[in-house]
Amino acid sequence: MFAVIKTGGKQYKVQAGDVIKVEKLDKNVGDKVEFEVLLTSNEGKVVVKPSDVKKVVCSAEVVAQGKDDKIVVYKYKAKKNVRRKQGHRQPYTQVKILEIK
Repeated sequence: MFAVIKTGGKQYKVQAGDVIKVEKLDKNVGDKVEFEVLLTSNEGKVVVKPSDVKKVVCSAEVVAQGKDDKIVVYKYKAKKNVRRKQGHRQPYTQVKILEIK
């Protein structure tokens, strides 16, 4: 059984036992989280109908909070001696999918 969940403006295909990184959530390690389910499939039977999908719950547990690797943003303007270097580390929350029911 798998489900497509929505969080942080993105969609993820998950199964029970998966560990995924999502946009930062204001939760502590060990807290339980429930995600909005958009689609679910069980034994080849796909359910997309909103009234049926509302009954499905995807629960997860927060495993860790952290920051991704640094990315470097470098901007310059040709022939103007204008250069700007900037770094960014995106915060994330790592969650473990407990069950989809």
